[in-house]
Amino acid sequence: MSRSEAAPQAAAAAAGGVLLTLASGQFLMTLDSSVMNVAIATVAEDVGTTVTGIQAAITLYTLVMAMLMVTGGKIGSIIGRRRAFAIGCVIYGLGSLTTALAPNLAILVLGWSVLEGIGAALILPAIVALVAGNFPAEGRPRAYGLVMGAGAVAVAVGPLIGGIATTYFSWRWVFVGEVFVVVGILALARRVQDAPPEARRPFDVIGSVLVAVGLGAAVLGVLQSAEWGWVQPKPGAPSLLGISPTVWLVLAGLLVILGFLEQESRLEAAGGEPLVRPSMFGNRQMTGGLLMFFVQYLVQAGLFFIIPLFLSVALGLSALETGVRILPLSITLLAAAVGVPRFFPDASPRRVVRLGLLAMFAGIVVLVAAIDPAADARIVTIPLLLAGLGIGALASQLGAVTVSAVPDDLSPEVGGLQNTSTNLGAAIGTALAGSILITALTTSFLQGVEQNPAIPEQVKSQATVQLAGGVPFLSDAALQQALAQAGTPPAVAEAALDVNQQARVDGLRSALTVLAMITLVGLFVARRVPDRPQRSAASDAAPPSPTEGR
Repeated sequence: MSRSEAAPQAAAAAAGGVLLTLASGQFLMTLDSSVMNVAIATVAEDVGTTVTGIQAAITLYTLVMAMLMVTGGKIGSIIGRRRAFAIGCVIYGLGSLTTALAPNLAILVLGWSVLEGIGAALILPAIVALVAGNFPAEGRPRAYGLVMGAGAVAVAVGPLIGGIATTYFSWRWVFVGEVFVVVGILALARRVQDAPPEARRPFDVIGSVLVAVGLGAAVLGVLQSAEWGWVQPKPGAPSLLGISPTVWLVLAGLLVILGFLEQESRLEAAGGEPLVRPSMFGNRQMTGGLLMFFVQYLVQAGLFFIIPLFLSVALGLSALETGVRILPLSITLLAAAVGVPRFFPDASPRRVVRLGLLAMFAGIVVLVAAIDPAADARIVTIPLLLAGLGIGALASQLGAVTVSAVPDDLSPEVGGLQNTSTNLGAAIGTALAGSILITALTTSFLQGVEQNPAIPEQVKSQATVQLAGGVPFLSDAALQQALAQAGTPPAVAEAALDVNQQARVDGLRSALTVLAMITLVGLFVARRVPDRPQRSAASDAAPPSPTEGR
């Protein structure tokens, strides 16, 4: 082989190694958001706590990431993106090891929620910046597509991995496996190129505290909305002036974020080094990309909340069977994330994003039409193929859209904002889908009980009073057991099962319909996505004007 032929092959191999490293990091960071959802009860029993305790640990993991993501991006620009990535991997690996060995809930929270959350806050913004620094502008859409696609695949295969580990081994082996993956990533990270870190300037401590408190309060309010209620407090939940704490926390968070932006504006105007440059938000292309990330992850998280519920609770599938049924989404997701940049490099990003949104919308609509009390698990296949195609199409474009909107030296800040946007979208998507699901389920169940002649009037009155705060999403087996323990007559129990089956379907359809509507709203937001492929990053140029990308 000649030297002229060997050089491009060596370059391609090096690029492939970098891509594998960064995609593996994205996969690992996202895996924890879904891998243990199928084993919550098992984990709770193993560490001597309740299901509520494990759910709190999952909530805290999301909260820590959301609070520290912007700060993590800035740290990467100061100490170097590759160094921040490596330090984050070490912290994350220590968190995984701590979680694997956790004897109780406190140690589990320290490892899973705190250490892994801090590690992720350093790793995820660095990944965005390292893609920008290691790939030419024309290769970034494909690179971002693969990296973001790896994260979405992690959400899809997480239940399957968790189900296999819990069924045949132990949930702890998932976190032991993460430690080995981290070691492999650190070994590969030496191939990743990095720009020199910025000149040392004072770190914006006040801004870091303000953004952490503001985002933390807002995200906590959203995450707790299922327990507290959105506006009207649920029975037994705390309240202030008759209003749910969710409202007060979100409002407080928004006020603190407003104060943060004012602080950053003053610092930027004085020539200081702000955590985030507020002037960047005048960039139409960048804000459009961030809004699209928010919409994508809101809908994506809502789907990954609803579909496993339908498969595992409504249809009674095991964790393994549920994971297998979700796999079709991964196939089309990766096909679109890799295939669109490879085979259509000159395609309009705006058109690809809109087609992706339409594919997601079509998948949701098909699922709404197909769900019924007698449905078979196979009905999710076509909707998941369509949804995966849409998510992959968005993943192939949005990373390049946001980062190419600003000079390369600002990519760590954009990385922090991008991952904050995705975390907010995922948190709101899960909370919103769950809230709508339970509200519609409760309304349908109570109406069904009221209209069913087989149910005595006394039982109807008791149901109206006791279940007004919310009907749980129960499987037929769980409801049958509860009715048997209550000594319910067989005829009444049969009627309640029929009502519950229809109510579950109504709840699922309502939540899916709202997600479909939000997907359509994304079509209007997509106007901010540029119509032409982004070919250059202009690393030494000023940020584009607010009108650029119109």
